[in-house]
Amino acid sequence: QVQLVESGGGLVQPGGSLRLSCAASGFTFGRATMSWYRQAPGKERELVATSTSGGGSTNYADSVKGRFTISRDNAKNTVYLQMNSLKPEDTAVYYCKAYRSYYDMDYWGKGTLVTVSS
Repeated sequence: QVQLVESGGGLVQPGGSLRLSCAASGFTFGRATMSWYRQAPGKERELVATSTSGGGSTNYADSVKGRFTISRDNAKNTVYLQMNSLKPEDTAVYYCKAYRSYYDMDYWGKGTLVTVSS
């Protein structure tokens, strides 16, 4: 059974930092493309960052380039999102997603809330 569990969200002041974690189980983590998405109140879910299988390539939304970093530890079956220089507009529920290309299937975590406010 595939499970993705996000953690690390919380309240942070503008300019601060947070590191999100997503612990995965139930599949071969190293073969999956791992992504972080976010959904702000009243808005559609949007892609934030992606790490391809094996960690060979990363991609970022323009809005977070230079501030956020996605990384993965295949030995720990965990993907991270380091978020620096946070802005109020980064406030959202952040979701972890795994894409297994062999099965052409997506799996989602339940999300973790990040609130950036003074």
